[in-house]
Amino acid sequence: MPTPKVSVTMPCFNCGETVSKALDSLLVQTCADFEVVAVDDGSNDNTAGILAEYARRDSRIRVVSIEHGGVITAANAAIEAACGRYIARMDADDESLPERLAAQSRLLDENLDVGLVGCRIRFGGCREACAGYAHYVDWTNTVLSHEAITLNRFVEFPVPNPSIMYRRECIDEHGMYRDGDFPEDYELLLRWLEAGVRMMKVDEELLIWNDPPTRLSRNHPRYDVDAFYRIKTEYLARWLARNNPLHPVVHILGSGRTTRKRADLLLAHGVEFAAYYDIDPRKIGHIVNGVPVVDRNDIPGAGEAFCLPYVASRGAREDIAEFLNGRGYELGRDFIPVA
Repeated sequence: MPTPKVSVTMPCFNCGETVSKALDSLLVQTCADFEVVAVDDGSNDNTAGILAEYARRDSRIRVVSIEHGGVITAANAAIEAACGRYIARMDADDESLPERLAAQSRLLDENLDVGLVGCRIRFGGCREACAGYAHYVDWTNTVLSHEAITLNRFVEFPVPNPSIMYRRECIDEHGMYRDGDFPEDYELLLRWLEAGVRMMKVDEELLIWNDPPTRLSRNHPRYDVDAFYRIKTEYLARWLARNNPLHPVVHILGSGRTTRKRADLLLAHGVEFAAYYDIDPRKIGHIVNGVPVVDRNDIPGAGEAFCLPYVASRGAREDIAEFLNGRGYELGRDFIPVA
C-alpha cells in the first residue's frame, strides 16, 4: 500500500457527538493523498463504533484502540502509527475546511526550511459567552510569519495545536509530546522553536476551532494559567540567557500583584530584576522585595536595559510596545513581551 503524503492524527475519547463531523470534514478534502489515524483512548460511549464504521467505509481511516491513558498518550500513539511524510493534528471536536491539507502540505513543499505550519482559524464557539477564547483566536490569526511566531511565543500559544502540520523529521529529531504538569502542546512548540525549527502559517482560514464545555483546556489543571506560566518561564529563562545582552538583569514593565507573581517565577532561574515600571502614581516610589517601582518615563535608554512587559490587560501590550519603540527599543533585541 503506498505511503500517504499526510497523516492526520486524531486522539479520540468519548467524542461520539462530534467525531462524525470531524471525519466528514476530512473526507471532503481537496487533497486526497492522506490517512487518518484515529486513536480510541478507551472510550466508554459510542466512539469506537463510529470510528469502526468510518474505517469500514473508507480505507484511508485507520483506527488504533488503546486503554485509556489520556490525550498525550493517545496523541503520541497516533504519531507512532502514522505513515505519512507530513503529520497533521486534529481534535475530534473540530472541523478542517476543504483546502486545509492541500494548502498546508503545499506550504511545506514550497518552503524546505520550514518544519511546522499552522493556519488562520475560525472560532466555532459563542463570541459573547466565550469572549476570551474568541479574542485569543483573533490574536493568533495575526501571528503568521516565523518572526512573529518566534517573538510572540511567550505571550500566548501562537499556533493552536489542532491546526498544525509538520515534517516527520521534527518528531524524529525533537521528540513527541511530553507528559507533565504543563500544557503539552505549548511545551512542544517552545521546545521545537528553541531547537531552531522554523514555523509559519498559511494565511487562510483552514480550521474551525470549536469550544465545547468539555474541552480539556477548560477543565484540566495542566492547561490553567499558572501551568502556562510555569512552562513559559522555563523556556523564557533559557532564551534570556542566550539573547539578553545584559543577562541576568531585566527590567519588568508592570508592578501589580499578578505581574509580580508571574515575573517572580524567573527568580528561581537566576534572573535579577533591576526595577518594576508603572504608570500608576499610587505605585511609583514603592519598594517591593527590594526592587523599586519606577515611573515608566524614567526607563533607561535603548541598549541600557532589557525589558519584559508583563502587563496582560487588553491593549496594554500594544501600548507598551509603542512606548518602547518610541524610546528606540527594538522587539527581540531590547524587549520581548511575556503576557
